Amino acid sequence: MTTMLDFKIDKNSCTLCGECVTDCPARIIAMPEDGYPYIPIEKEGICYKCQHCLTICPTGSVSILGLDPADSRTLAGRYPDPDKLETLIKGRRSVRRYKDENLDPALFQKLLDVAWHAPTGVNSRQVRFTVLDSKEKVAQLRDAVMAGLEKLIEENALPDGLYSFANFVQIWKAHKIDIIFRGAPHLLIASAPKTVPSPEPDCLIALSYFELFAQANGVGTVWNGLAKWAINDLLPETRQLLGIPDDHVIGYAMAFGYPDVHFARTVQHHPALIHRAL
Repeated sequence: MTTMLDFKIDKNSCTLCGECVTDCPARIIAMPEDGYPYIPIEKEGICYKCQHCLTICPTGSVSILGLDPADSRTLAGRYPDPDKLETLIKGRRSVRRYKDENLDPALFQKLLDVAWHAPTGVNSRQVRFTVLDSKEKVAQLRDAVMAGLEKLIEENALPDGLYSFANFVQIWKAHKIDIIFRGAPHLLIASAPKTVPSPEPDCLIALSYFELFAQANGVGTVWNGLAKWAINDLLPETRQLLGIPDDHVIGYAMAFGYPDVHFARTVQHHPALIHRAL
C-alpha cells in the first residue's frame, strides 16, 4: 500500500539492524519483533522528511518519499582530506575584484544545488535563492539602486548611520567604481518565510555552504551587507523588482564570480575565543 510518505523496505536486503528506527529524529519508525520497519499511518504527519532513514541504512534497503537510495552518493572514502578542508576554511577570502565574465551555467547551477543541502531549522527547507545570473542583470539592478539612492540623497532621506551610501553614489558617478556590488557579475540573495522556525539562521547557513563550495570550485565570493541594506532597508521597492516575496526575511546577500585576484597563503588569526562553561 502506498502512503503519503511512500516508506518502503526492501525485504530482500534488509538485515533488521534497526538503525533506521533508532536514528529517526521524530521517533516514528516502528519495528515489531517479527517484522520489518514501518511507519504507522497516524504518525506520518510528524515526519520531518529529513531522510535520515534512507541515509543510515547500511544496505540501502530503505526508501522514503519515492526516493531510490541507489541515486544517493555513497559516503565511504569520499570525504575531503581534513588538512585540505582546513586550508579551504582558513584560506577563504572576501573577493572584491572580479573578472568581467559570467560563470559557466552548469557550475552556477551546481553551486546552488549543493548549497541548498544546508541544514535548516526543523528541516523546513524553505530557503529561497534569488539570483542574478548574468553581469547584465547585475548592471540593471545596480543602475536601479544607484538611481534610487540618488533620489534619497536629494530628498535628504538617508537614515542615520547610512550616510556612507551618499559617498558610494558619488564615487560611482565620478569614477564608475561600484562599491555596493563590487563589480561582481552575480548576486545571490537568500530569504525564507517569516513563518519557519529560524528564517535568518537558515539563510546564513545556506550562504556559508555556498561560499565554501564556491571557493572550492575557484569562484570568489563576498558577503554583501551593503547590497542587503540597499535592497531591504533603503529601497524596499527593490524587493518587488527582484521578486522577493513580501512574507520573506532576507538573511543576507552574496556577490560572486570568477576572481580577478589571487591569494597565496592563509591569514594568521589569534587562537579562538573559548569559554568552557560549567
